[in-house]
Amino acid sequence: MNNNLYQQLQNCIERGKVDKNSPYPPDMKGQDGAVELTNQALAAGLSPHDILLKSLMVGMKNVGERFGCGQAFIPDLMIAAKAMNAATAILRPFFESGVGVQKGTLIIGTVAGDLHDIGKNIVKMIMEGAGWKVIDLGTNVPTEKFMSSLQQNPQASVGLSALLTTTMVNMEKTVKEIKTKSPTTIVVIGGAPVTDNFRQRIGADAYFPSPHLLPDYLSQRS
Repeated sequence: MNNNLYQQLQNCIERGKVDKNSPYPPDMKGQDGAVELTNQALAAGLSPHDILLKSLMVGMKNVGERFGCGQAFIPDLMIAAKAMNAATAILRPFFESGVGVQKGTLIIGTVAGDLHDIGKNIVKMIMEGAGWKVIDLGTNVPTEKFMSSLQQNPQASVGLSALLTTTMVNMEKTVKEIKTKSPTTIVVIGGAPVTDNFRQRIGADAYFPSPHLLPDYLSQRS
C-alpha cells in the first residue's frame, strides 16, 4: 500500500498532475493529483521526509533526466514544478515544526542568471526541519549579495544552487570569491548539472546529489 502511494505520487510529479481538478495531463483527468496523494500519504502515517525523498524528488529527478535526454521539454519541467510546489507546500509545516535550538546558519541562493528554485527550496525545508537557521537570498543571486550576507553572518555556511549549465560559471565565480575572502567558510553546491568533479575543480567543500545528507555534514563541520 505504501509503495503504491509513493509510486502514484511520483508519477503525479513527473507528469505534472497537480490535483484532482487539474485538466492536465488529459489521460489523468479526474484522478487524484499531487495534492490529494500527499495528504493521503500523511494520513497513512508516512513521514514527510520519506514522502519528499521517495516520491517528490524521484519524480523531479525522472523528468529532469528525460529533459537531459531530449525526451521532455521546458513545458514538461514547468508543469512538474507546479505539482512539486503544490505537494511541498503541504509538507512544509511538518519540516518547520522541527525547528528547536538552532544548530547554525546557512546562507542559500540560486546563482546569478538562474531563476530555478525548487532544489533550493527543498534544501531550505530540510535544513529548517533539522534545526538550522536559513537565510534564503532567492534566485538570480549575484556574488556580491552572497558576500554581503556572509559579512553580516560571518559564522554561516553557504549553499549555492544551479539548474542550468550556463550558470555554473557564476557558481564558480561565487565559490572563488568566498574562498578568497573567507577561506574557512564552508561552501556546498548542488543542482542537476553539478557533479563532484566540478565541485573539486572550483574549490567548493561539498556536493550532495540528495539534500538529506547536508544537515549531518554541516553539523560535523561546524
